[in-house]
Amino acid sequence: MRIQVLGILVVATVFAGDGFAQTSSPDGWLNPDWNKPAITAANRKPAPRRSLAGMWAPAEGPGAGTQAQGVQLKPNNGRPENELPYTPYGLQLYRSHKALEGKDAVLPGNDNDPRNRCEPLGVPRSNHYNIRLTQFFQDEYKVAILYHYDNRWRVIWTDGRRLPKLVDGGVEIGGELREPRFFGYSVGRWVDDYTFEAQTIGVMPDDRVWLDSTGRPLSEQARITETFHRVDADTLVWSETIDDPKIYTRPWDALRMTFRLHDPRTDIQEYYCSPSEQENYNKLFGADAGSKGAP
Repeated sequence: MRIQVLGILVVATVFAGDGFAQTSSPDGWLNPDWNKPAITAANRKPAPRRSLAGMWAPAEGPGAGTQAQGVQLKPNNGRPENELPYTPYGLQLYRSHKALEGKDAVLPGNDNDPRNRCEPLGVPRSNHYNIRLTQFFQDEYKVAILYHYDNRWRVIWTDGRRLPKLVDGGVEIGGELREPRFFGYSVGRWVDDYTFEAQTIGVMPDDRVWLDSTGRPLSEQARITETFHRVDADTLVWSETIDDPKIYTRPWDALRMTFRLHDPRTDIQEYYCSPSEQENYNKLFGADAGSKGAP
């Protein structure tokens, strides 16, 4: 067992399957195969119809899904082309956030990131935080996405139900007020045999969640549209658009990432938030540690 920064404990889970190249230990535990061969005309296989099922990871390797400097398509690096279209309230809210990453980062221990209190990331931040091995399961009623970080999962309904009505304080379903949720309320449909579209509303209010690790905000008025395009048997393109009129003056694209299919028997390491490990990290690397000098 090993411990990574911010309390990432590593244990093992194994899956059964066939037909994949693999890297394994002598006792059969499979490690992620990040060095997968490129897809060419010679080895390309057609995608199954209306299926996202499988274990997926960023095609460019685990680092591609980290997004420490902000959402993939708009890193928070101070460049004009990456500045977001904030409303006055959105900009005020952003400036109140003290993030550990991005152009306005603060020292550890001085931040107010909900992640570091081990609050759930929710949607869409789960798409923007260390997204690595990610599992998709589906049946005739739903698609389920199992995220690596913090062992979280979400459901996208595909049984024909309508998206709830967004109202103050949550959503309305059948004339009843329902609570906001970290992962919101999601429904999806197949645009064609290889393209699935999901919409999510009813997420937590802006004092509970962030959009990304650089402190960009999100509100309970957000509508998140995701598109999953199965290019072939081994390739999935995951896209995301943010529409939040409380925070941003117009919709904008946050994610367009290519994923590769992995062996379903791959060992998935636990990766979760630990308050005690966060406290230890702040003591070792935070502002107080830096002010004490060398021992």
